[in-house]
Amino acid sequence: MKKILLTGASGYIGGNLLKKIKENHKIVAASRSTKNKENEENVEWKQVDLFAIKDVEEAMEGVDTAIYLVHSMQPAAKLTQASFVDMDAILADNFGRAAKSKGVKHIIFMSGIMPHEDAQDLSDHLRSRLECEKILGSYGVPVSTLRAGLIIGPKGSSFPVLKKLTERLPALVLPKWAYSKTAPVALKDVIEGLAKLIERNPEENESIDIYHDVTDYKGMFKETAKVMNKKLPMVDLPIIPVSITKPVVSLLTGEPKELVYPLLDSLVHDMVPSKENYVEGITNAPTPLEESIKIALDEDKDSKKKDKKKETIGEALKKSDVKSVQRITIPQSWSIDQTANYYMNWLSRIGMSFINTAIEGDTLSISLPIFKDPILILQKNKDYTDEDRVLFMIKGGKFSKKVKDGEEGRARLEFRRILDTNECIIAIHEYEPTLPWAIYKLTQARVHLIVMTLFGYETKILEKTLDSTYLMDKGQQSTTV
Repeated sequence: MKKILLTGASGYIGGNLLKKIKENHKIVAASRSTKNKENEENVEWKQVDLFAIKDVEEAMEGVDTAIYLVHSMQPAAKLTQASFVDMDAILADNFGRAAKSKGVKHIIFMSGIMPHEDAQDLSDHLRSRLECEKILGSYGVPVSTLRAGLIIGPKGSSFPVLKKLTERLPALVLPKWAYSKTAPVALKDVIEGLAKLIERNPEENESIDIYHDVTDYKGMFKETAKVMNKKLPMVDLPIIPVSITKPVVSLLTGEPKELVYPLLDSLVHDMVPSKENYVEGITNAPTPLEESIKIALDEDKDSKKKDKKKETIGEALKKSDVKSVQRITIPQSWSIDQTANYYMNWLSRIGMSFINTAIEGDTLSISLPIFKDPILILQKNKDYTDEDRVLFMIKGGKFSKKVKDGEEGRARLEFRRILDTNECIIAIHEYEPTLPWAIYKLTQARVHLIVMTLFGYETKILEKTLDSTYLMDKGQQSTTV
């Protein structure tokens, strides 16, 4: 019996997959909140913050296969200053690192069918999914990625939006994205596909598309209206761009813009399966479109009747904490340790006599002349610092909630390289300010964003100048040799 780590176990896909595989496997069901969750035969629930690599490593103890079903399209703290793209990169990197350190044999990742365009031309949502796939696969643990188009189920993201538009509007004006190709697939076929991936033992990374047929979103609207027995007149108006439809769709469906906007941005692409990603018994999903929609609508009615109490984001985010994540470009010749050191010295330099930084061994303090004591005290965590990551724990200071005696504390600042590129993520996690919340948001939080923006400008300029010199010197050395 394999031991499986299932992240996102309380989510839409994860919850259904848990029901499917729990009889034949020992499951560690990981979720951000385990409220109202009880252990059962073969299932142990664990509260895991995937932004904290230590949490992930503990959850992966003795695990054979780790399933990654997470996405950062919702806030991750009381104040989140970050794009979902950068947060997803951190989560995937933690997962890949932990899997390698704990000897996990296989990672399973759920992603989307990738258009044939160049990666740089993709929407943020699809580009992020592709980046996560690459990050997960960069640590030597074989990754099986199941790529699906529009998943037809009662919950989730895309289909509920389409369903609400169909049932709430008397007629549809079809914008440009309604003509994009998509490959819908029934939720039950996705669950079956993920379950089959558990039995695979790949020696290298693999991507597998799953779908039943290819249509467009106009066809999806027609088929959904047909199953609903609803007449839905449609007017073709392809000149309407996605940017205009985003706020309208969010308003009509009642879905948050954090979810709707990235999804609609992705609809400009034709998401057509690739022949090279075909695996018999997984790719060829058996459930036809009409049947998939009928099942989803019936299950939606049943779930409303049961009126289950939903776990809200707020229940998992009760602390007055801050997550701030920025991605910057650094010179190719810099290590992450050099980047961290440069930042600390730069902070003191641009602050002139107002901001002062002092380094003593592995301890860093940041001070303002108007206060006797440092405003922040940070200590390097050597256990989680390597050539591609530097981690500082925020130990205290006048602007940070003091760690109680005997407690380790979780507030931290990190510098992390993305894959083997010259992109660096600088992130603050679980930081709890001492300033009153309203004052903090208007002062310290805004100053931090300004500082990070300025630092990003500086490193980008240095990247252009230093890398040019670096490449010239390298060329001259090669010539000499």
